[in-house]
Amino acid sequence: MVWKPHVTVCAIIEREGRFLLVEEETGQGLQFNQPAGHFEENEDLIAAVKREVLEETAWQFKPEHLVAIQVWRKHPTAPTFLRVCFSGSCYGHDPDRALDTGIVATHWLSREQVASQPDRLRSPLVLIGIDQYLTGQRHPLSMLQAFLGHE
Repeated sequence: MVWKPHVTVCAIIEREGRFLLVEEETGQGLQFNQPAGHFEENEDLIAAVKREVLEETAWQFKPEHLVAIQVWRKHPTAPTFLRVCFSGSCYGHDPDRALDTGIVATHWLSREQVASQPDRLRSPLVLIGIDQYLTGQRHPLSMLQAFLGHE
């Protein structure tokens, strides 16, 4: 058997001191997460995060920076996730757009509101990503390069 991590993308979106989070159904009940999801075949990472934000929040997303590339595993027998975190801004909200299956609502929450509910976070990476963003951790998107269909 070949081991491979689950590659995911997430968006850290801040507006007026509040962060856009999704409230989603999970095996552990309703939990908060950044708009996030799996990297799909035939797309680059930037296209993936734009798609995930739109599907989960009905907002258009403009990635501006790479915040972090995180590797996380809950315990030794759990799946490993390679998570690419972007920051950027939202525009063009479509309140009539249906959200992805499992997404119950979107919320704009302060860092303090997020930190006060650790049991409701999908993973510790939710708050870690916000804190990395708040400390100014930003890298240019040019660090990411895609060569799809390139010989």
